[in-house]
Amino acid sequence: MTNRRIFLGGMAAAGLTLGTGVPAFAQDAKQLRFSAVFSEQDIRAEMMKKLAASVSDFANLELFYGGNLFKQTTEIIAIQRGNLDMGNVAPQDIATQIKEFSILTSAYLFRDVEHLNAFFNSDAGAEMVGLAEEKLGIHILGPTYFGTRQVGLRIDKQINTPQDMAGVKLRMPGGDAWQFLGKSLGANPTPMAYAEVYTGLQTGAIDGQDNPLPNVQNMKFYEVLKQIVLTSHLVGYDLLVVSSEVWNGFTQEQRATFQAAADEAIAWSAQQHLAREEELASFFKEQGVKIYTPDLEAFRTHAQQMYLESELSQDWPDGMLERINSL
Repeated sequence: MTNRRIFLGGMAAAGLTLGTGVPAFAQDAKQLRFSAVFSEQDIRAEMMKKLAASVSDFANLELFYGGNLFKQTTEIIAIQRGNLDMGNVAPQDIATQIKEFSILTSAYLFRDVEHLNAFFNSDAGAEMVGLAEEKLGIHILGPTYFGTRQVGLRIDKQINTPQDMAGVKLRMPGGDAWQFLGKSLGANPTPMAYAEVYTGLQTGAIDGQDNPLPNVQNMKFYEVLKQIVLTSHLVGYDLLVVSSEVWNGFTQEQRATFQAAADEAIAWSAQQHLAREEELASFFKEQGVKIYTPDLEAFRTHAQQMYLESELSQDWPDGMLERINSL
């Protein structure tokens, strides 16, 4: 039985059928389940509410947060199996199935959110989006920026270069792309679920984590951190995706409306994150967290050399790095 039939069956059991006050568009709308690892307090949760309201004439989005429906890294497989319709997925998760995507997960690739958006609006970006649709059956609506990733540590050790990160147990999500990112910073990457990071820091199971500052606030990681090292190693973004089957089931007009609504919601979210990042450094200092900038050139050189010398770069599309750098 499909999710749609289950949903409609539940409506009937509750007496919510035609003529009971439910708007006609709600009964005719496609029922779409969305899953994300971010919390309901996250800016992107409001982004999704804005999108849901904009497409409610033909799509009813059921929004699930905090990894409560599907855990981090499992959303794409759930979409492929028909158990999920939409997700906010990490490019690192796409890279586990499409090796070429690992270039989009490498450290110090995008300079800022403008560079990120310029790529996805370019011919080079369209090629990568098409690759995901062809091989995974997912349609990418756009990149959802959530801040530049910084290193947060529970230990007092001063960090200036990647060599100072030696032996530091740095929590990274599971998956080869994420783990290599941690190694490129000089750390000892340790896989751990997002929901377990606070406890991991509290107990010393890990020495640190990497996340944008808004995530550090949302998850209250700052309560168990002593310092934040502004490595700025990755422009943090996920990809808002919808099942290709669902997408192709929309009319051309509905696809245009859905994409325009997604573009507007994503742009709003990015601006909110940029503003939040500016405020949070002062907030964390007030909470007693030390914040400083290390030798960024040392980190950038070390990370990029590791990527270029690794097997990961062998899977990068020919000329893609140069096309991204030239934007």
